[in-house]
Amino acid sequence: MGVVRIEDALRLATESDLDLVEVAPQAKPPVCKLMDFGKYKYEAAVKARESRKNQSTTVLKEVRFRLKIDDHDYNTKVGHARRFLEAGDKVKAMIQFRGREQQRPEMGVRLLQRFSQDVADLGAVESSPRQDGRHMVMVVGPLKTKAEAKAAAKNQAKNQEPAEAEAEAEAPKVKNDRRARKNAERLPTEKKDATPLSNSMADYLPDELKNL
Repeated sequence: MGVVRIEDALRLATESDLDLVEVAPQAKPPVCKLMDFGKYKYEAAVKARESRKNQSTTVLKEVRFRLKIDDHDYNTKVGHARRFLEAGDKVKAMIQFRGREQQRPEMGVRLLQRFSQDVADLGAVESSPRQDGRHMVMVVGPLKTKAEAKAAAKNQAKNQEPAEAEAEAEAPKVKNDRRARKNAERLPTEKKDATPLSNSMADYLPDELKNL
C-alpha cells in the first residue's frame, strides 16, 4: 500500500476486522502488516511443533565385546549394532580387556576391524580403534541420517499394508477351497447295493415257518 499515516492504517485494520502488526520496526519507515494476529500465532505454534516432531537427534549406542568372545555372542552383538545403525544411530564398539589381555592390543584391533567389516553396508568408521587403559573403543557412524532412516521405515511399513490386506482377503478363499476338496475326497458312507431293512418280523423267519 506504500507509505500511509498511522491513523489511516489503524482505520483500515478496524474496517477489515484485522490487526495492524509491526513486522519490521527497524526499517525507515517501519513496515506494518494487516493480519489476524491470533491466527498467525496459532499457525506459527503448529509449524514449530511439527518442526520439533521431525527433528531427529543421533544417539550414541554402545556395544561391548570381550576379547575371547564366542561366535554366538559376537553375532548377537553385531545384530544389535546393525539395528542401531539402520535406525540412524551411531555405535560405539568397546572391548574390555582382562588381566594380561591388555598386553595384546593387536587382537582387539583385529576384532574391531572384523566388526567394522560386518556392518560396512550400514555404517562407516568415524573413530579408529584406540586403547584407553583396559578398554579399546571404535565409533561407527550410520550411512543414513536419522530422518532418512525414519522415512525408509515408514515407506516399508506402507508397502507392507497392501500385501497383508491381500493375504487376509485370500485366507477365507483358501480355507473354503480346502474344505471343498476335503468333502470331495470323502468316501460315501452309504452302500448302493445294500438290502433295505424291513419293518416286518415275518421277513426274518425261515421259509418253513412262513408256510405254516
